[in-house]
Amino acid sequence: MKNTTDTENPQSQPNNPLHGVKLADILQKLVAQYGWKELGQRINIRCFNYEPSVKSSLKFLRRTPWAREKVEQLYLKMIGK
Repeated sequence: MKNTTDTENPQSQPNNPLHGVKLADILQKLVAQYGWKELGQRINIRCFNYEPSVKSSLKFLRRTPWAREKVEQLYLKMIGK
């Protein structure tokens, strides 16, 4: 039986700050930090600017890769401070 190390395991991402962080957690932290109004100004998408909610935003972000990427980048910028 072969022992696998972190370098051999493609699932292991020790240097990826997004690894293991749920999109819902990212969104909740961004809303807590910036609020919906500022979040909508920083990332101009409808689900942040018109009747925002975590549920509707998650639904949109899961189906829209470019928007999710922007949210993840803002989160990384926020935690990098």
